[in-house]
Amino acid sequence: MAERKTQIVVVGGGAGGLELVRRLGARYGRKRHDIILIDRNLTHIWKPLLHEVAAGSLDANLDEVGYGGHAARWGYRFFNGSLESIDREARTITMAPLVDAEGFEVIGRHSIRYDYLVVAVGGISNDFGVPGVREHALFLEQRSQADRFRQRLLSLCLRANHQHQTGNPDARVKIAIVGGGATGVELAAELYNAAKALRTYGLEVFDDTKLEVTLLEAGPRILPQLDAPLAETAKQQLTKLGVDVRDATQVTRIDAGLVHTADGATVEADLIVWAAGVKGADELATMSDLELNRLNQFIVRPTLQTTRDDRIYALGDCASCLLPGAERPVPPRAQSAHQMASLIFENLVRAQEGRPLKDFSYHDHGSLVSLSRFSTVGSLMGNLVGGRMFVEGTIARMVYLSLYRMHLIAIHGWVKGVALILIGHVNQIVRPRLKLH
Repeated sequence: MAERKTQIVVVGGGAGGLELVRRLGARYGRKRHDIILIDRNLTHIWKPLLHEVAAGSLDANLDEVGYGGHAARWGYRFFNGSLESIDREARTITMAPLVDAEGFEVIGRHSIRYDYLVVAVGGISNDFGVPGVREHALFLEQRSQADRFRQRLLSLCLRANHQHQTGNPDARVKIAIVGGGATGVELAAELYNAAKALRTYGLEVFDDTKLEVTLLEAGPRILPQLDAPLAETAKQQLTKLGVDVRDATQVTRIDAGLVHTADGATVEADLIVWAAGVKGADELATMSDLELNRLNQFIVRPTLQTTRDDRIYALGDCASCLLPGAERPVPPRAQSAHQMASLIFENLVRAQEGRPLKDFSYHDHGSLVSLSRFSTVGSLMGNLVGGRMFVEGTIARMVYLSLYRMHLIAIHGWVKGVALILIGHVNQIVRPRLKLH
C-alpha cells in the first residue's frame, strides 16, 4: 500500500503564495509530500506592476510567470480554479466548477484534501459602500483588469487624436483616480509617461497635454504611508506633470462618466479608477466558519495560524495579524506578504517535526513610490541605514527597481532569478516602450 503523503495546499498564487510553494517544493519535493497551489489564473504578475501594465509601459506577457511551468520546475502541483468552501472537520476544500471562456464546464465541483492549508487569496478594493463604484469604476486588482484599462485608454487616446486631426482642438482624455495611496499616485504618473510617448507610436497630435488626470484622496494628504515632506514632494511632482491633486476630497457617488464629491463638486471622466483601501473578498464571509474581521480578512494569531484551526494559515492582504503591543494590524503590503510567507514556511516545517512554532515579527523596511521615469520618493528603514533615511531621485529609483529583482529571486531562486534580471535589462533596450495591443 502506497504511503500517504503529507498534503499542503496553498490557495492563491500571489507574491506570498508563489514564494511559499517554491520553498516547500524545493525542500520536500514529491516523495513524501504533495504540495498543491490553487489559483483562478494561469499566470502570475507581481501586483505592484499592474499600474505599468494598465498604462502600457509594461508588457505583462514578458514578465508573467506561468504556474504550470513553475510547478514542474519546483516540484509542486498547480490546479487552476477557485476556492468555494472549507470543511475544517473533514480537512477538505471544495473547488468551484471550472468554466472556460465560452461558458462550458471543464471540471465540475470537486474536493481536495489537506493536512495543512494556507489561504493567500489577496484582497480586493474597498468601495466603502459608495454607490456606483462597482458599476462604473475600474479596478487594478489583477492583470485582466489592467489589460481592460489599457485597451480602453488606448481607444480614448485614438479618438482624441482623431478629433484633433478633424478640427476639434479641445478634445481631451479625462481620467479620475480615486485613492491617493501608492497605486493611485503611481498610476497617475505612469499615465503621463505613456502619453508623452504615444506621438512616437503613431498618434501624430496626441501627447501629455491632451491628458487630464484628477487624483482624489479622502484623507488630509496623499501617500499617508510616507512622511509629510515626502508626500508633499510627490504632490508637487504630480502637479508639475499636470495632475489635479485634490486632498481631503471624499467621493460620495459615482455615475457613468461622473464622480460626485462631498463638497458638492463633480469630476467628469472618460475612465474612473478606484484605488482606495483593501479588504478581503466578499465570498470569504460564507466560505467557512473561520473568524473574520469587519473587512472580511482572516484573523490570525502571531504564528499566522487562524484563530479556530491550527492547520489553517493565512497570509497577505486576506489576513489580519495584530501583533502583541501593536495598535494596528500588519499593513497589507508586498513586504508583509513576503515576510509572512517566510514564517509560514518555517512554521510548516516546525509543525511537521513537532517543534514549537515561531511568532511573526514584522520588519518595516520603508516605503518607496515610483513616479514613473520622472522621480521616485520614499524612506528606507532598518539596520542598513541606521534607522530611517529619506530618499528620492536616482537612488530611490535604484532601490525601487531592486524590490522587483528581489521578488524574482524569491519565486525563481538565485540562478534563474539573476538570469531573468539580466534578460530584463536586454528587453528594456530591444522591446518597444509601450504595449499598444
